[in-house]
Amino acid sequence: MPTAESTPLDPPPDARMVSAKNGRRLRVEEWGKKDGTAVFVLHGTPGSRIGVAPRHGVLYRQGIRLIAYDRPGYGWSDRHLGRRVVDAADDVEAIANHLDVDRFAVVGRSGGGPHALACAARLGDRVTRTAALVSLAPRVGDDGMGDAWYDGMGAGNREEYGRAVEGLDALTESLQDRAKAIHEAPGELIKQLLAEVQAADLQVIADAGIRRILKDSYREALRQDGTGWIDDALAFVNDWGFRLSEITSKVLLWHGTDDVFSPVSHSAWLDGHLPDSKLRMEPGAAHFDAIARLPDVLSWLTKPGVPGCD
Repeated sequence: MPTAESTPLDPPPDARMVSAKNGRRLRVEEWGKKDGTAVFVLHGTPGSRIGVAPRHGVLYRQGIRLIAYDRPGYGWSDRHLGRRVVDAADDVEAIANHLDVDRFAVVGRSGGGPHALACAARLGDRVTRTAALVSLAPRVGDDGMGDAWYDGMGAGNREEYGRAVEGLDALTESLQDRAKAIHEAPGELIKQLLAEVQAADLQVIADAGIRRILKDSYREALRQDGTGWIDDALAFVNDWGFRLSEITSKVLLWHGTDDVFSPVSHSAWLDGHLPDSKLRMEPGAAHFDAIARLPDVLSWLTKPGVPGCD
């Protein structure tokens, strides 16, 4: 029988760990200019703090202090069983307090998008600007998409989220062994993704550097037999714990029209339900094209007035 329990890992001695609620530990990483403009970057699903980001030197020249962390159950961060999307706001706040960061911007890519929106909803004026790239929208609740949530989604994600709707045990049985195998050979997940991606994504993943970064991130992400992945999926298909109408600050949405992992209809839905948002839909682009758009988005988050964003 699948188990809902996980044993906390013993992180390396040099790992920066921050205490969150209930004594949980979060693994945190920083790059760029120490006294620069703080930006939290929230990784995808599955993913980790060492995902794709501009190089340290680029961030330093832009005056950006980039902060990332492993969501609970990923990498070295302790699992938070039963977490909702909204709980990311508490974790980000705990990290910001630990680092003495008063105000900051937030960007989430793919599975990080909903969690970035949670920060915008619950952390008030501490969040200066928010960006969500190739994000999912809510499935249930007053502002949920309902059955349309699955429209345009590839078979792999439809199956995964269908198991999530069935509950924890069904999803654990489906993902746990797969996550273990990917942790040992992360190239397997890339092979699985290649079976569903569109031409635009094939071009991105064909880059050897991007493939290496993705492999390293997936290996790091799945140290705990996929518990973070499982809990992300459960959080996405259930009530997020906040409403989009709570977000009063500016939100930038970016989506490639050929995305089959989180279809562009999700960002269109978000744009229709957020009080102050701008949607950039890019024809011919797909899910992984968001990686190349991140530098421009970081500029928008820290330097208002970037052409095509405001």
